[in-house]
Amino acid sequence: MKRLLTVAAATLAILAIAAPASAHVTVNPREATGGGYARVAFRVPNESDTESTTKLEVHLPENAPLASVSTMPVPGWTVAVSKRKLSQPVDNHGTQITEVVSVITWTAAEGAAIKPGEFQEFPVSMGRIPDNVNQLVFKALQTYSDGTVVRWIEEPKEGVELEHPAPVLKVAKAAATTAPVATEEKSTDILGWSALGLAIVGLLLAGFALTRSRRESA
Repeated sequence: MKRLLTVAAATLAILAIAAPASAHVTVNPREATGGGYARVAFRVPNESDTESTTKLEVHLPENAPLASVSTMPVPGWTVAVSKRKLSQPVDNHGTQITEVVSVITWTAAEGAAIKPGEFQEFPVSMGRIPDNVNQLVFKALQTYSDGTVVRWIEEPKEGVELEHPAPVLKVAKAAATTAPVATEEKSTDILGWSALGLAIVGLLLAGFALTRSRRESA
């Protein structure tokens, strides 16, 4: 019995340590392709046993400005967007963008807050995803109904377990497309020359048949 109690206590301790780690504010999916657009959602679990989450504030990375950012309506929540001027413009389909979104803030209306044991997602469309970085770090502030603010702002460090990690979106390199295009062009050329060769052979055969027919008639 003593051994069973010891094992049970150890198991509860492990679960107690693991629980907070699974309740961080995260961005989903966790990866996007550089150079394109992505639809992501900031997933916010409520960690309090008594209080509700009433506000989420997400800071977009300053080192990798996003030219296009738009939010999806979340029932019961209002959204406010703050912008900042860029020292160097970024290109968006040929248009030079000098101002980008810097902060997105969602605030719950009465009765819409995230209650204990619940979570909420806040969708965002963003692009172009910069392809000169390997990740985007979104620092987030989560406010509870009693005024407590949890700051999810710690940037990832290899081999370090963070208490309040910031949501991170990994950036994958876009697949190369030059090789398939070259192969397609080569195939097209081969087919073109083959068709021309068949046409010449057909003309020669037709001419031979016509000449032979005339000789037989004579």
